[in-house]
Amino acid sequence: MAVIEDQQHRRELILRLKRVEGQVRGIQAMIDSGAECEKVTQQLSAARRALDKAFFSVLACAIQTAPEKAGSAKAAEERVKHAAALLAKFG
Repeated sequence: MAVIEDQQHRRELILRLKRVEGQVRGIQAMIDSGAECEKVTQQLSAARRALDKAFFSVLACAIQTAPEKAGSAKAAEERVKHAAALLAKFG
């Protein structure tokens, strides 16, 4: 499987995950302080969407690098099938 080699993409992904981490810590604090369920679910939904964006960003990286890293058409096809399987399994 592909590795995130583009440093800019890697930095953006790490920053996104750090923001999600902050969101989750905020949600924990909301729950601890007795926040209303509706407000908690709203924040959970936002964190989930942010994680989804990170997931699709990484998946796009795998799909984009599949043909160039494969070496042959058959290997490229296998790498794309693998990326599609990841999407089916985790997406």
